[in-house]
Amino acid sequence: MNNFSINQMTWNRRYGDEDDQRGFDRSLRQRVLQRSMENINMSDQKPATADPNQVNMQMQYGQPQGYGMQQMPGGPPPGYAQPGYGAPPQQGYGAPPQQGYGPPQQGYGAPPQGYAPGFGPPPGMPPQQQWAARPDAIPGCPPGLEYLTTLDQMLVKQQIELMELITGWETSNRYKVLNSMGQQIYFAAEESDMCMRQCCGPQRGFTIHITDNLGQELIQVKREFKCCAGCCWCASSDSIAHEISIEAPPGQVVGYVRQEQSCWEPNYTIRDANHQPILRMKGPCCIIQGPCCPQDQEFIISSEDEAHEVGKISKQWTGLLREAFTDADNFGVSFPKDLDVKVKATLLGAVFLIDFMFFEQQQNNNNR
Repeated sequence: MNNFSINQMTWNRRYGDEDDQRGFDRSLRQRVLQRSMENINMSDQKPATADPNQVNMQMQYGQPQGYGMQQMPGGPPPGYAQPGYGAPPQQGYGAPPQQGYGPPQQGYGAPPQGYAPGFGPPPGMPPQQQWAARPDAIPGCPPGLEYLTTLDQMLVKQQIELMELITGWETSNRYKVLNSMGQQIYFAAEESDMCMRQCCGPQRGFTIHITDNLGQELIQVKREFKCCAGCCWCASSDSIAHEISIEAPPGQVVGYVRQEQSCWEPNYTIRDANHQPILRMKGPCCIIQGPCCPQDQEFIISSEDEAHEVGKISKQWTGLLREAFTDADNFGVSFPKDLDVKVKATLLGAVFLIDFMFFEQQQNNNNR
């Protein structure tokens, strides 16, 4: 036996048992791994039995947030934390609030008209003009004069004409007639020839059409053109004296206002339909209005024998700027409430005669 054989035998005695042990361990590990894989495959095929305690907790408190979510391939979706913990809290304060207000709800209709009691119109907005309701017809009263049955005063306001103010071109006059409560009862508009307005000024002939709020003409005031009329010294002649006629309704004369002779102060007679004097009216000796004389100009109305005062017509001071740059005037008329409505209508016509004779201004004053 050689040395190699002896050495081989010696190696087997020393290390043969260790090699066998190592081989046994490797085979054991392989068997254990194989058995574990079989158990895993069997658990995938058979449904898992739920724990009764876990089922009761879920029924009582609900399923925990994050469970039951299927994990997407390649990891959780953007913005989510680890599987099982749900969405992360929102960063910041969220989206800004919606700008403005949504559209108003439909179906509420238009707002009420007018203003609440005690409140006027907004600043810069003119107040709405109120029209007086037409009274019922009264036997023996001319149609349209029912407005005057309950009145003891009227306000006549001439409107400002912008074209006349800017260009100086004389235009037709227009007026509003109001009662003591500020309600409009009539609207008056002048009808006259354009050439006569420019050449003859306040001496021109005219017709004043007075209508109600429905546009129905109720009263007419007429004055014929007279070339040399207006001189108070020569007013005893019909061809020289100014005179107007009042018709209510149009075509039916109810009264006249005629200029009478005087030395200086304006003098008029208020006459009935038969041309008989029933009242007298006298004005101030000096009819001047301005910064030094801002008082009202009053025309006193008295009985035919001048024994007592019946009423008056007042030309009101409207302010420095309006008096200086326009010929828009305001007049107040007062009379007894029980005065005949035909006489009241005649006094309304007297306002227009006084306005044309004394208060038409600007370049037309040169023609008086």
